[in-house]
Amino acid sequence: MTEFTPVASLFGGALIGLSAVLLMAFHGRIAGMTGILSGLLPPMSSDWAWRAAFVAGAIVAPILILGVSETAIGYQSPVPMPWVIISGLIVGGGVYFSSGCTSGHGVCGMARLSPRSLAATATFMVAAFLTVFVIRHLLGGF
Repeated sequence: MTEFTPVASLFGGALIGLSAVLLMAFHGRIAGMTGILSGLLPPMSSDWAWRAAFVAGAIVAPILILGVSETAIGYQSPVPMPWVIISGLIVGGGVYFSSGCTSGHGVCGMARLSPRSLAATATFMVAAFLTVFVIRHLLGGF
């Protein structure tokens, strides 16, 4: 059963949008996680400092929230680890061939009405819908 959390989801989406706008306003860059992370891998980009700060914020912020609140964030996956690894490799291939990830295309590209991002996001969504349908209804679900 998927938990419905509209307030938390709205707040999280607003923060993602705000971070994308601020990155564009202050650095003129698209907030695509794949592009940000690739600039931290050798050979590192000359603008590695803001990239490291962005990634550190994505890691540290949830830890800080756990530290100041009494809400534990439980996570468990019914999906076997080999499936998780295979799906990660498939997503990585998709990111490579679409020249970007869901954050870059779906959040920033859609906001800029980029035709390439519209096509990529439509492809992401159709693939996600089909995957959920096949796994939950044809294969018996996880």
